[in-house]
Amino acid sequence: MADIRDVFDIELPIIQAPMAGVQGSSLAIAVSNAGGLGSLPCAMLTPQTMATELEAIRAGTDRPVNVNFFAHDPVPVTDGQLQRWRDRLQPYYEELGVDETPAAGGRAPFNADHAAVVEKYRPDVVSFHFGLPDASLLSRVRATGAKVIASATTLEEGRWLAEHGVDAIIAQGLEAGGHRGIFLTRNMDTQSGTFALLPQLVAAVDVPVIAAGGICDQAGIRAAMQLGAAGVQMGTVYLLCDQTNTSALHRAALQDTSVHTALTNVFSGGPARGIVNRAMLELGPVSPDAPPFPQATAALAPLRSVAEAAGSGDFSPFWSGQNRSGCRSVDAGMLTRELGADYINENIR
Repeated sequence: MADIRDVFDIELPIIQAPMAGVQGSSLAIAVSNAGGLGSLPCAMLTPQTMATELEAIRAGTDRPVNVNFFAHDPVPVTDGQLQRWRDRLQPYYEELGVDETPAAGGRAPFNADHAAVVEKYRPDVVSFHFGLPDASLLSRVRATGAKVIASATTLEEGRWLAEHGVDAIIAQGLEAGGHRGIFLTRNMDTQSGTFALLPQLVAAVDVPVIAAGGICDQAGIRAAMQLGAAGVQMGTVYLLCDQTNTSALHRAALQDTSVHTALTNVFSGGPARGIVNRAMLELGPVSPDAPPFPQATAALAPLRSVAEAAGSGDFSPFWSGQNRSGCRSVDAGMLTRELGADYINENIR
């Protein structure tokens, strides 16, 4: 099976996971220049901001870069659902003196405006979370010559993606930080760890499979490759790097070995892995009152803002995978070269 170094024309079999909210073009540039595949998360960017970031990438590297989007189907939300969530949060508004004025949610699925930006800048790789966009939009992406990859959290999702012609599949294990890419079901009992999901997908599909979740060092990369991975995607390990904008509160939580992670829906409405804090403990971690993704975000945002201003991360989504042992405050390019040391100047295929 093809190696992602051949598929994406990169030196190292490492993709930097796109991490909305904690990174921009700087991290993607550093990783790509080091020989990996840097990624730009676009789910929370306007088309204008996307264009600005892609201009920066053009100026900063001539190597391949991945541009990432969400492809979720927004679930209709009733006024009653939104009110029930606000009622659940009301004691916190009163405690923090918040004048609750929720704004609109900030995660848009891939649309025609995004496609137009892709057509203009023609990134080498376009990746999707939560499945794929509709056929007409996907055909516009493919017409640019971009390689298309997407996340699978189950064997069924991987088969579905292969049937829909993706160039590679990301096997997102349950250990991974941030939002689960689950899209064919909402049953979380279907989710499995990276090293359980990976070999099943490798055996079931004829496209390269990229391992993601819990991989934080060279040993993890070797293990994934021995199980048939064509490469790895790593996110958490980059969270403390110089080129991220990870907040001081988030950085402190990542370095606190006394805390653990859990899956939660209280920050967005969708299942995502983050470091356990007050909101997760008291509201969930999985709350039946939270409206569907991404509608839970807006009502929680004022609490997050006030708490963070006071130096508290009680209501902040500190996304992290289960394994953060490799996190260090270093240059992202240097870290990428260290992680990929087995493959530098080697013809390992």
